[in-house]
Order: sequence, then structure tokens, then C-alpha cells
Amino acid sequence: MSNDKKLLALFGLKWNPFLPNIPVESIWVPPGFEPFFSRLENLVTEGGFAMISAEPGMGKSKVLQLIAHRLAPFRG
Repeated sequence: MSNDKKLLALFGLKWNPFLPNIPVESIWVPPGFEPFFSRLENLVTEGGFAMISAEPGMGKSKVLQLIAHRLAPFRG
């Protein structure tokens, strides 16, 4: 077993959490995401926009990945 796999197993992880290609089903959903997503869904249906900002390393890219996955049914 490689060192990477041993380290992931030590923390109970299947994937390196810093890689961009983690399956969206494996991404941790932060508390408060559902109300945020509901507001975002309303913005999308009304033609609005939103901005996500935070310090580096806070998970903006993963939240955007969750949003893209959740908004996929609205594409058309």
C-alpha cells in the first residue's frame, strides 16, 4: 500500500479531498447549504446572479461543484 493510500485510510478518506475530480456525491455538504441553495435556485429561475467569495482554501470550488450538480436539471 502506498503512503498516499495509508494516509487516506488513516483519516477514513476514499479520495484526496484536494483533487478536482472527486465525485460530487462524496463532497461534504456544509451546514446551511440547503437554505443557500434554495435562494440560489430562486435567483436562477428569476434570471438573477450570485457571487461566492471567501478566503483561499475555504471550499469555494467544491461549493461551486455542488451547485453545478444541483442546478444541472435547470439546463436546457
